[in-house]
Amino acid sequence: MYRILSPSMLSPTTTLLFISLLLGHISDLGCRVVSSSPVIAGSSTILSDSKTFKLGFFSPNSEKPTWYFGIWYASIPTPNYVWVANRESPVRNLSSSRVEITDDGFLAVIETEELVVWKSTNTEKSTEAKLLDDGNLVLLSEKGKMVWQSFDFPADTWLPGMNITKEKSITCWRSPSDPSPGMYSLRLKPPQYGEFELVFNGSNAYWSTGNWTGNAFSGVPQMTIKYIYKFHFDDPFTPMASFWYTETSLDSGLPPPLTRFQMDYTGQLKQFTWWPQTETWNMFWSQPESPCRVYGLCGNLGFCNNINLKPCECLSGFRPVDDEGWNSKDYSGGCRRESDKQCGEDDQFEEVGAVSFNGAVTVLSSGSRSFCEGSCLGNCSCIGLYHNGRTNLCKNLYGSLLNLRNLTSDGTDEDVLYVRVERGSITKKNNVNMRILGASLIGLMAVLALFTLILLVLRRRRERRKKEEDDAVFPVTNLKLFSYKELQTATRGFSEKLGHGGFGVVFRGELSDSSPVAVKRLERPGGAEKEFRAEVCTIGNIQHVNLVRLRGFCSENSHRLLVYDYMQNGPLSVYLRRDGPNLSWDVRFRVAIGMARGIAYLHEECRDCIIHCDIKPENILLDGEFIAKVSDFGLAKLIGRDFSRVLTMIRGTRGYVAPEWISGVAITAKADVYSYGMTLLELISGRRNVEAPPSAGGGGGGTEASGGEKWFFPPWAALQIIEGRVKAVVDERLGGIYNIAEAERLGLVAVWCIQDDEAMRPTMGMVVKMLEGIVEVVMPPPPKLLQALVSGESFRGVVVDSSNRTSTGGGHSGDNVGVSGGSLSSLGNNSLAVDVNVDV
Repeated sequence: MYRILSPSMLSPTTTLLFISLLLGHISDLGCRVVSSSPVIAGSSTILSDSKTFKLGFFSPNSEKPTWYFGIWYASIPTPNYVWVANRESPVRNLSSSRVEITDDGFLAVIETEELVVWKSTNTEKSTEAKLLDDGNLVLLSEKGKMVWQSFDFPADTWLPGMNITKEKSITCWRSPSDPSPGMYSLRLKPPQYGEFELVFNGSNAYWSTGNWTGNAFSGVPQMTIKYIYKFHFDDPFTPMASFWYTETSLDSGLPPPLTRFQMDYTGQLKQFTWWPQTETWNMFWSQPESPCRVYGLCGNLGFCNNINLKPCECLSGFRPVDDEGWNSKDYSGGCRRESDKQCGEDDQFEEVGAVSFNGAVTVLSSGSRSFCEGSCLGNCSCIGLYHNGRTNLCKNLYGSLLNLRNLTSDGTDEDVLYVRVERGSITKKNNVNMRILGASLIGLMAVLALFTLILLVLRRRRERRKKEEDDAVFPVTNLKLFSYKELQTATRGFSEKLGHGGFGVVFRGELSDSSPVAVKRLERPGGAEKEFRAEVCTIGNIQHVNLVRLRGFCSENSHRLLVYDYMQNGPLSVYLRRDGPNLSWDVRFRVAIGMARGIAYLHEECRDCIIHCDIKPENILLDGEFIAKVSDFGLAKLIGRDFSRVLTMIRGTRGYVAPEWISGVAITAKADVYSYGMTLLELISGRRNVEAPPSAGGGGGGTEASGGEKWFFPPWAALQIIEGRVKAVVDERLGGIYNIAEAERLGLVAVWCIQDDEAMRPTMGMVVKMLEGIVEVVMPPPPKLLQALVSGESFRGVVVDSSNRTSTGGGHSGDNVGVSGGSLSSLGNNSLAVDVNVDV
């Protein structure tokens, strides 16, 4: 470790060293400096010992460079800033700026000799500054005592090891290019301090974690993925409460991935893990899930819309208060009337629709809408009204309209909002548009005949060329190229919906020859038509008795649709409901082998290995003879670079995601093996992974726990199977009519498939041999990551067996435990909040 001495003590040789520091080479010397020497000068930086973090000046806005002293990740190509010192006082001139420990022992950001823009708040004199490997900048006294640390003054990022107390909160940036404190913070909720909450402007809470239960927050089980994090809460429910988390090593021996929580400028709390294989941050959890649930996101009179890339827009007759802020995604300024006038005698009312909002003071009155409008126009402070045509009641509104959003997703309301606008502001805008439109039409009509002729010629050439390309693309397939109109007619306007998955919506249809089909409309943008057709042809050539047959497709403009054989008996998931139809044991055993053969074909017998990536009961279809057909295979290949976005939308995949999705390990075909094992457990038991817990007798039927408590089934089932109690797992609806040897074999294979170490999982080809009895199935070890779900008292998975012995689903005491991300997410809600990124 190099030490840089005071200039008065420098020899001629060390003087050269000091000059080199001023020239920006301090980063080559380590991460420790001593009083009276510059910590940072100009564009120089300092690295932590492990070279994970970097300290220096940075500028987040290339168009208007202003400089901030902060810390960011040095080991990844994309700069993510985790701490900022001078958030409210940026440096304008980088060349003259420096950071040093002053003579009185403070760390200071100095732009000129007369201008100190930021200074540390330590009460004891410091002599050294050090950047630690966890991203913490500390000041040390002459005796080595820490007298100040950046972890006590967090910005928008919560790193492992950083304590959160009642005095310390995480506050977002104002916008992606402005590190100044924004309107949203994460803090311990006063006065109990036993839970976290998100607040707007320090006062309006809009989301909470729920109370701390001892090992987890009641409303956020996703935060307790034990094999990535370990959480600590000292003195909860007291003013001395202190909460922090640490990383834990993976069983594979690899170091834990980089992780962070971020209070985003959108008001959402997001959890990220760095995936080195794709060099991207994977966001696998965020709250609130919808940005429109964030309080005050769009400001006064700003309307929030989840559909658009920009969530906020101004109502008709209004424009942003701060155009520059609005363009930089800072919508907090809200909207104002087109003119600067607060009100006018000739104002009119613009209908907004059935919306929800906050902030406005309402005055209730009864009468016609015209009566309400008249009373509102008589008061300049009235900004609009809320009218119910059924009850003929209205409410005049005063103050601010915050959190405007549609009610279509929450249940419609008959109250309609009307906003007061300047008369002519909307008409004037429309008149201008009409004049522009009229002029355009006149110009178009002048050349319409010529364009029509050209378009006809081009269309005929394109049709001829397209036919030639189609003939060249489909020389060895039986796929039919459908037009969008054909499929629209076949599905009667896409009216009969069969299901919805991460890749798109499926509709029932009937072709012109009366054959039933299932039409999947992919949720992806258009483009790359030639490549899409080539990939479809590849999948169209894949034929197997246990794969759903692709009959054709549509690739017209932005439309991407796939046409499959219709499966009369629907998805396997239908038969796993308590109130659903029952399957005999013979059918279940045949389905288990059939879907294993189909997946094995994709993995081992195709020219290129196809990883399905979404094996679950919804994607196992049953034909008229209850033959299992794997569906949606190859869609990962079709989606291509958009695959990460699609997986983010797979909110129904509960309990099927292999641990490596989250741990940062590259995905292999063994991820499908894990998902198959989870599906196999459900097939044996006739139940879903997350249900009410079983009765105290240890049977598989189960009763609903008090308070509607949910229970994660696989850890309990794995324990029963390993300890020889497979009868407790088998579906009670079978009435004991099943082959016990086959049930034991299926159960053991399922436990082998859900091993946390993918090297221990069998290949799908081996699974087929094990199920068919060709290969003996030995006793598997208990999956450690599943045991974590019921270890200790963290989760509601504790059950009591027939011997009155408390079981945590872990098998044996002392086992090292962890948890699967997808499985864990299922505990707290009905959706998997895992964001993964893969290039298949």
